[in-house]
Amino acid sequence: MGKVMPYKGVWPEIHESVFMTDGAFVIGDVHIGAQSSIWFNAVVRGDVCPIRIGEKCSVQDNVTLHVTHDTGPLVIGNFVTIGHGAVLHACTVQDYVLIGMGAVLLDDCVVEPWSIVAAGSLVKQGFTVPSGMLVAGVPARVIRPITDAERRNIEESPENYVRYSQNYRDAAEQA
Repeated sequence: MGKVMPYKGVWPEIHESVFMTDGAFVIGDVHIGAQSSIWFNAVVRGDVCPIRIGEKCSVQDNVTLHVTHDTGPLVIGNFVTIGHGAVLHACTVQDYVLIGMGAVLLDDCVVEPWSIVAAGSLVKQGFTVPSGMLVAGVPARVIRPITDAERRNIEESPENYVRYSQNYRDAAEQA
């Protein structure tokens, strides 16, 4: 289990079904919904503003989730996959979104449902990723509507991570 810490007396609220690996940190005013997972070396730092993570979200290896005192909360909906090494800062990610590896989402940006932020993209402050679109680049721009295969991937990925979490739990019980 990762490290859970308070900040100024406020402890994270983590649903009992959440899976956290060693090396993950969850700090302060953070709520994490059912069947979500926080993977190796991820940092969820709700120290100066709240962070809300919905159900069946995967926060993968080396992801950083943070806020600053004057930017407002970081809100992540349900069924969101956040790829390895991504950085999300004081933004809103709605339901059924895939954030690619190494993507950076800046303050006050919004990612609408059924969207993909491509690996390595930079979503500028205040930018809105329209529902059903793929954005890519530095800075990110709308490339095209997502395909049916991408839509299925967005839908399947959260279920895959629930299964991976259970595999890790099972292996730990057998050890």
